[in-house]
Formats: sequence, structure tokens, C-alpha cells
Amino acid sequence: MIRQLPVWVLAGSVMLALNAGFINSVALLSFANNAVSHVTGTATIAADALVSGQSGVLFHTASILLSFVLGAIISGIIVGNEALQLGRRYGLALTIEALLLFLAWYAFRTDHISAEWLASAACGLQNAMVATYSGSVIRTTHLTGIVSDIGSALGNFFAGRGLLRQQLFLQL
Repeated sequence: MIRQLPVWVLAGSVMLALNAGFINSVALLSFANNAVSHVTGTATIAADALVSGQSGVLFHTASILLSFVLGAIISGIIVGNEALQLGRRYGLALTIEALLLFLAWYAFRTDHISAEWLASAACGLQNAMVATYSGSVIRTTHLTGIVSDIGSALGNFFAGRGLLRQQLFLQL
């Protein structure tokens, strides 16, 4: 159990949580009204669209999910899948997240469909990066964490750092 967090970890955690909430609020209140940081709800909408034969909704929600996974993969490639350590490339990951969010901002202003994809990729990158701090292996209620972990594991594999097959199998 963590008894005391360093102030910089606490401050960073609060800022990243506010950032994710802000991103999701903008997406929910935008032209398409979709969540970009909550994979569970988006996956539910995609599954319903699949069952009901709504191919347009299925494509759109599945593309948001895929974008989240791609963001998590980017995090896995850049940061790795280890606990928080100084010297890792968090700055590069945050810079890429900022670039994704800038592009998403521009796309939201023009009501372009890529806005949600870019924002979702930024959320996936951020969530996977932060998940490395806590080292959660098993999650049982929400898909967001599991999808972040899967993407981060695939990113590690693509970066040549191996793959924890049993953990990935459990998450899948």
C-alpha cells in the first residue's frame, strides 16, 4: 500500500485526471456525442451496433476503440511497461499526446470525424502511460484499463522488449 505519494506525483496525477475528464467532456458535447476516454461504454455501443446491424455506428465506434488501442501501443513503445522511473521518456509521450490533442482541437472546430479518433488516441496513450505506475494486472469491471494494458503490452512487443503471453491471454 502507498502511504505517501511525492507531491509531484500527486500533482501530475490530478492534472492528468483533469485533462482526461476535459477531453471526454469536449467529445461528449461535440457534434458526434461520443465518449473517447471510456472504452467500456464505447464498446457497448459498438456491440449493440453489431447486433442491430448499424454498420455506420459500428464503424465509427470501433474506430474510436482502435484509436484508443493505438494510443496505448504508442505509450508501450515509448515508455515501456514498467513502474514509474525517472529517466523514462514520459516527456516524449506527453509531447505526442499534446500534438494529438492539438490536432483533435482543430478537427473538433471543423466538425471533422478524425477529432474523436485523435482525442481517443491521446487518451489511450495517457491511460497506458499512467497505468505503468500502478502495475495493475487484473481488472474486472471496466474495459478502459484492460485495453490500455493490452495496447501497452503490444507496444512493448513492437519495441522488442518481449511479450508476457499469459498476462496478455488473461486480458484478452
